[in-house]
Amino acid sequence: MASEEHTDSTAEAAEGVTTLAGTDDVTRYPIAPGYRVNVRKGPGTQYGIVRTLPYGVKVAVYCQKPGERVTGPYGTSNIWDNIANGQFVSDAYVHTGSDGYIAPRCD
Repeated sequence: MASEEHTDSTAEAAEGVTTLAGTDDVTRYPIAPGYRVNVRKGPGTQYGIVRTLPYGVKVAVYCQKPGERVTGPYGTSNIWDNIANGQFVSDAYVHTGSDGYIAPRCD
């Protein structure tokens, strides 16, 4: 899997983290301004941290799944967003424009 921080050209660097190779048609949603959000192995804080998202990043939401209820800048939610294989963030930190599901439920 390619590193998300890696960019091969000035044009890609100018676009920042909003566009990654092979994901041009994927909608990306901003993480709440001023937050570095922990990415977890599953839908709850009891799951291990995979990485921490930097400030100002946008993420693709491939599917969503119910889990631990978390309060964040966008309210309280039990919805967790799958942003990559085995990587979840609480929807309470992602500006999707909805309090409900905006993607299919994860299997």
